Amino acid sequence: MKKSLLAIALVFTLILSQSCSKEKEFSKTTAPENMEWWDDAKFGMFIHWGVYSRLAGTWEGETYSGYAEHLFRMAQIPLETYKNEVAANFNPVKFNADEWVKICKDAGMKYMVITSKHHDGFAMFDSKVPGWDDYDIVDGTKWGRDPMKELKAACDKQGIRFGFYYSHSQDWSHRYGQRNTWDFDHPTIRGAWYNEPEWKDHKEKSMIYVNEKSIPQLREILNNYDPAIIWFDTRNWLPDEYNQIILTEARKLAPNTIFSSRSAIGFADYQSTSDKPQEFPPVEGFWEAIPTTNNSYGYHADDHSHKPSSHFIKLLSKASARGGNLLMNVGPMGTGEIAPIDVGILKGIGDWLKVNGEAIYGTERTILPVNAWGESTIKGNTLFLHVFQWPNDGKLIVGGLQSDPGSAYLLADPDKTKLKAERLSSKDLLIHIPEEAPDSIVTVIALECEGLIETDSVRLLASNVAVNTLHVFDGQLKGSGIQFGNGNAKANGIIEWTGKNAYVTWKLRSNEETTYSVDIFYDAPGRAVNNKYLLTIGDFEIEGEIIPGNKYTSINLGEVNIKKGETELTVRPAILEKGELMNLRKIVLTPIK
Repeated sequence: MKKSLLAIALVFTLILSQSCSKEKEFSKTTAPENMEWWDDAKFGMFIHWGVYSRLAGTWEGETYSGYAEHLFRMAQIPLETYKNEVAANFNPVKFNADEWVKICKDAGMKYMVITSKHHDGFAMFDSKVPGWDDYDIVDGTKWGRDPMKELKAACDKQGIRFGFYYSHSQDWSHRYGQRNTWDFDHPTIRGAWYNEPEWKDHKEKSMIYVNEKSIPQLREILNNYDPAIIWFDTRNWLPDEYNQIILTEARKLAPNTIFSSRSAIGFADYQSTSDKPQEFPPVEGFWEAIPTTNNSYGYHADDHSHKPSSHFIKLLSKASARGGNLLMNVGPMGTGEIAPIDVGILKGIGDWLKVNGEAIYGTERTILPVNAWGESTIKGNTLFLHVFQWPNDGKLIVGGLQSDPGSAYLLADPDKTKLKAERLSSKDLLIHIPEEAPDSIVTVIALECEGLIETDSVRLLASNVAVNTLHVFDGQLKGSGIQFGNGNAKANGIIEWTGKNAYVTWKLRSNEETTYSVDIFYDAPGRAVNNKYLLTIGDFEIEGEIIPGNKYTSINLGEVNIKKGETELTVRPAILEKGELMNLRKIVLTPIK
């Protein structure tokens, strides 16, 4: 077992507790050793596929933006219509489990998690639960097959771990489920509706859904398919004591199955990011990011916002560097095929991993400080340097590495031709590299160190790359009334910055006197009017007035001369009259030659 797993195991013992049942004691979370395969895997495939996939985001001639898997709710399709027209006509005749799993495996993914029941309540497996045995893919569609059984067999054959997404607390098909306000008298408010007196009766009756459908279907899944993971979701739609009941039953049946963080308090084996993360705030222990190829998780024919393979390669590098996994989503079509554009994106990632997979799989969270050129991962006494920005002078300076170098080579070089590596100072190492980057996306350099890897935590600025990006997630927050966002497009920075004495800071170091152009990136709601911030670095100090706009904007603040040695860059309120100061995302320092 890796050193990091032993350390994390100690953390997990703090949240392990005994059974809620007096009859039998058991752990609410799986044993830490069951997380080892998951931690080594790093990369998996998330699949949102259901009867909604054939609608592709459109109902009765109207196209709905957002998550296509939510079309039932967005279009407020009557339940009987959804059952008798949408589900009954679902016929994915081009589905091939072996092809799906091969696409997954060729992309370099090590596990697969697919929607067994999303919020529409429709079972994508052969459910025999009384009252719901005709609202499943075998009995409720003209297709009449169980794709979960076929995918499980294909995954076992090709060496891919198989798991299920199951929406345990939200179900639009059940009278006492949640959020179907057009067929039933369901709560119309988000959040803790169950604390409102007007919903007392519905809260009590919600246990009918729990006992009649949620728990029985989870029993079927766990007993019949033996999933490696259950990916629960939207636990906030039920009181947590109800979630606890559901998860207690699930854990008794599956002590070795991994449960996601959207399950119930105390039952999570790892933390999940927000939907569609762009950056990652600091997270201790096991965690997983869930990006999707465009802006919808289910298949949406009119959503053409797909990101290139390079986007996900860098996201995978960054997640691995910070100790996390990437569960990347695709939404297959209603025909049963994975869309060609998604297949192309996955192929690009797989081609990169065929060359550089050693720098991802089985690696540990880096202890090297952030370097301007990119990210890093660790395996044993080897550092893998994921270079996003290729230095313009043939010199890659590994800032903060105090260990002596052994062998250094390009991971893509089958001959492992040695690159010259030498001590630049007691805190930094210099590697002489080719003038041009061998890989235009991310080039990986393997650096074997002598003995244990030792580092200095202060970040080194680089004058030989295009930019030095100081994202707030890589800084430190000080004071109260300030916190990190979740990393998605709307919260990719600081949020709730209401503390007048709260600030964000980065400790920096420079090996030479350099002049940088300074840009600040932030978003500000309308109520931030009249607020001002103060940015300081070394002898440079500038006060800026917040420009409200509800969208991220960049402002050039001029030039700063940073001298050799250590310094600190700080952003704090100058005037904070009301509301939030701003949603600061990053400071960018561009070297000026």
